[in-house]
Amino acid sequence: MRQPNSRTAIIREKAKARDGGAEALLAELLQDLFGIEAHDLAINHDQYSLNSLNGFFEADGKPYFFKFHQEENEEEMSGEYYRADILAKAGLPVDQPVMMSTLPGEQILVYRRRTDPRFSDVLRRLDELHDEQAASEAVDAERRLNEAVLSVYLKTLHPVTPGQVMKEPVHRLFYDRLITAPEGTYPGGRLASFYVGKTFEFPGATLSWEALSQARFVINGIEYRNTLGELFDAAHARLDPMRLADSGGVTAHGDAHNANVWFERQEGHASLSFFDPAFAGEHIPTLLAEVKTTFHNILAHPYWLYDPAVAEQTFKATAKYEKGRLLADFDWAPSPVREALLKTKAETMWRPLLAALKQRDMLPSDWRNVVRLGLFLCPTLVMNLRAGATSHNPTSSLIGLSVAMMVGSEPEQGTDLVTRFLAAIDPEV
Repeated sequence: MRQPNSRTAIIREKAKARDGGAEALLAELLQDLFGIEAHDLAINHDQYSLNSLNGFFEADGKPYFFKFHQEENEEEMSGEYYRADILAKAGLPVDQPVMMSTLPGEQILVYRRRTDPRFSDVLRRLDELHDEQAASEAVDAERRLNEAVLSVYLKTLHPVTPGQVMKEPVHRLFYDRLITAPEGTYPGGRLASFYVGKTFEFPGATLSWEALSQARFVINGIEYRNTLGELFDAAHARLDPMRLADSGGVTAHGDAHNANVWFERQEGHASLSFFDPAFAGEHIPTLLAEVKTTFHNILAHPYWLYDPAVAEQTFKATAKYEKGRLLADFDWAPSPVREALLKTKAETMWRPLLAALKQRDMLPSDWRNVVRLGLFLCPTLVMNLRAGATSHNPTSSLIGLSVAMMVGSEPEQGTDLVTRFLAAIDPEV
């Protein structure tokens, strides 16, 4: 799927394989792009770099931090990348790069090195420590960031055309992972390479993709209305960029998961700021703007997405397949700090944003479905959830696909974490 002339893709593959050649190629890329000689280059191998690479180097006696995001077939995809100035001009808190390349296959941002932690690392510790004071500080920082971002959304919210929406790179995180470019073949892209025709191993059950994609999930006793196959089909239909102009557009980061957010203590409180605006845009469909942050910062934790081995040791999970139903039982649940973040996200971002859309007659009648389908694609296509394909094991695979079902489908009866969240943000309730 990778284009052979994509230098960042080659570097990322070598770094992932740890064959020792990535650093030399990266130093060569930095020399070619920026005319700098990089020394002491170190690539980070952290759990959050699912589709990106980051690390540190020194040049001319100064310390730097680099990051790039690399997608399949990026030479064929439309959209301009790394428009860092868009966010700053709109008033969003964003760390500006000192060097930047937007060339397809050679896209990279270089920042002055900071000692601040990423918000993802702060919260990872809080998942385990349950430090109420530190958790309160983190949630307050999230609230202030939500308020700042919301103000920009409300200021920049405007009607958009399908043509404007089509050009936004944010679709590379959603719709474009369902298809194979340039023909637009469906099922294609990551959906086809990750899942179609594969075998899935869970604790207590092994299923083919044909069986799994058509199975009705019963998760901890709650049966869900849709199948995985139906949700992918619905996402392919509804998240087509040509159909997403109906909620207007905003200026947004688009991919503000917390590994792209700095956590800084200053003047007696903590503040947050963005970096790596690989998918920033001025016409991002409003209903997609906060989807990545909502899923990856909250529902992907603790452990199951980014730390599958820890999840396997921490949680108990069992599966049973009978009469077209997959019965999944496990004891995973969001940690207290993630639940607090979800509540804050609902109160200070989603509900007022949806209320503004409704007031301006820009809220589609099926907004819940659009949000659900966006949330559904976050875990399923950010990395391969099939046990043994990457770092996932039978336990984390079962939890991951079950969480995907929970965010994507309504339960047949009763409520769960996601239905309660959607009720809390509904501007008509």
